Amino acid sequence: MQKVIQVNNQKLKQMAHYYSQFSSKKVPTGALFSISSGSATVTGYYSGKVMFQGKTASAEAAKWQSNSIHSLDTPKKMSTTLPADFANWSVLGSDEVGAGAYFGPLTTAAVYVSQENLEWVRALGIADSKTLTDDRMKKIAPQIIAKLPHHVVNLMPEKYNQLQPLHNVNQMKAISHNFALGKVLDKIFPITPQAILIDQFAQQSTYFNYLKNAKQQRIIHENVYFTTKGEQYHLSVAAASILARVVELDAMSKLIVEAGIKLPIGAGREVDTVAAELLRRGIDLKHYAKLHFANTKKAERLL
Repeated sequence: MQKVIQVNNQKLKQMAHYYSQFSSKKVPTGALFSISSGSATVTGYYSGKVMFQGKTASAEAAKWQSNSIHSLDTPKKMSTTLPADFANWSVLGSDEVGAGAYFGPLTTAAVYVSQENLEWVRALGIADSKTLTDDRMKKIAPQIIAKLPHHVVNLMPEKYNQLQPLHNVNQMKAISHNFALGKVLDKIFPITPQAILIDQFAQQSTYFNYLKNAKQQRIIHENVYFTTKGEQYHLSVAAASILARVVELDAMSKLIVEAGIKLPIGAGREVDTVAAELLRRGIDLKHYAKLHFANTKKAERLL
């Protein structure tokens, strides 16, 4: 299935930022980005044309069409399945970072925020967690760790590369979310959250299909909700986003020390140059990078 829409330059940049969390593909001539989200391939051209291909092409395109209730320009008007007053519930939330970055880990965090702790978390000023600087998040994360039940799954590149031939990136996300959520549920037992909120990266049915192959894991499925931009709907996801980011930053700092060279974020041309330099030094990229990214072959060509 194929779907093509036309967007303005501002929305094209917004889309490029949003899709940076997914696995990148070879970018065609004239394109700003090209990614695979598991069930759809999305390619955005500088002309403003965006092509969606795959099983969920129409649904994915609908997110960005101006008349869609899923338009990410107006997140507060997004249609969700969340109950009324959800923001004031006791919720276990999860989020992940690093999926769109060549260097560094895939990091997933889950945090439980009870009704009693909502005001405390709100006072941290994390409602708009995606707008916080890294330095600010580094100051907030220790408070979250000390106060709130949490768990982090940090897939460093070597482990990621070991798993990737058997699981695509969205499968690894699903397994990581499920594992982190289960660990927090164990920590707070016998307390049961009113809900679990996962920052959505796949359709609900697809998410649970991914977990069918998760050996030796119990599948967390009761009272589970999904929505994109989950940090806007509950502070638990905002807290999880911050915790995941800070753990990712700490891991990246250690990798940079080991590599002896700054490892850029993202998957752009600067990444290709640094990867080529590591190869020139005889350094095995599997310790630092997600090898299935197109950057690996680009670095080899540069070398």
